Amino acid sequence: MNYYVYYKVDAARLPALRLSVDQLFKAVNVKFSIEGRWMRRRDDPSTYMEVYEGVTDGKAFESFLEREGARLGVPRKVECFISSETLA
Repeated sequence: MNYYVYYKVDAARLPALRLSVDQLFKAVNVKFSIEGRWMRRRDDPSTYMEVYEGVTDGKAFESFLEREGARLGVPRKVECFISSETLA
């Protein structure tokens, strides 16, 4: 499973948020052995996305993201995608 978490960020908050996202990525790596990536929308510099690929325990990961992601202090939208080859 792959998770995509996106949100809007005010430019003034970016430096502090970057540090918080780095801490979140470290915690995700320690707990789930997953490397998170932080991306910015090309045509909207206020929209950012965290990408987590290869999640095997969705329930634990979602619980972790909800709890730890709340510390970032921005409203976040979480989407989960699976391979189109996987049967429903």
